[in-house]
Amino acid sequence: MLNFERKGNGKEVLVLLHGFMENLSVWKDMEPYLSKDFSLLEIDLPGHGQSDILEDVHTMELMAEEVKNVLDLHHLEKVHVLGHSMGGYAALAFAERYPQSLKSLTLFFSSYLADDDEKKEQRIKSYRIIKDAFNHYVKAGIPNLFNPNERDILEGKIETALETALATNPLGALACVKGMVARTDKKHIMDSLEAKILVLAGKHDQAVKTETVIKGLPDRTNIKSYILDCGHNGHWEKPAICAQIINTELLHNLPKKLVL
Repeated sequence: MLNFERKGNGKEVLVLLHGFMENLSVWKDMEPYLSKDFSLLEIDLPGHGQSDILEDVHTMELMAEEVKNVLDLHHLEKVHVLGHSMGGYAALAFAERYPQSLKSLTLFFSSYLADDDEKKEQRIKSYRIIKDAFNHYVKAGIPNLFNPNERDILEGKIETALETALATNPLGALACVKGMVARTDKKHIMDSLEAKILVLAGKHDQAVKTETVIKGLPDRTNIKSYILDCGHNGHWEKPAICAQIINTELLHNLPKKLVL
């Protein structure tokens, strides 16, 4: 069973799935701004935080199954699921397997598109570095995930992200990278899912092709998207704004496709 924490007593359950080399602690900055109408279920994905490494390859489908096990433990039949980056990939796999369990799906600085060949090759080349020089891998990559125009302002947040990543078990990280290489395109989920879909993206995100993701969204009334003036980590860079959008969109309604 995955490690998790439950917070709040709201009637609407919001499941929060962190990204690669993160853990459930990354939601700390957003928690004060999230509506009291939410009950938060924060989960450590396999090989991250206090959750065990389950396989040599942590596929997104494996993650989805494990998340469903946590929901079943709490007898939760229908929830809101939000996933950051890799957590978004797991959320899409969850949507594919358990659409009846979703009130909404939020892609939080993530993508429904599969990796292109160049990205897959980059991930494959990282296997050895993760195994042999994990600290270097983390320190070389994490700062690039933040808005380059606000590095000085975000220095403390970058340090927090580095500490969080360095606390990750390298073998757990490796299993997840292998799983991300294996993941498939999930555009059909965006085309067919009946639940509400919310997409938050960063104008300066170097990990996600924001323009491609937003332009490729189908024109459906259940999909809303926002582009924020930040990098890949809205939960650290713009926690109040991100929470406000989540509160409003998942509990109410706003006009479509705004840039903040």
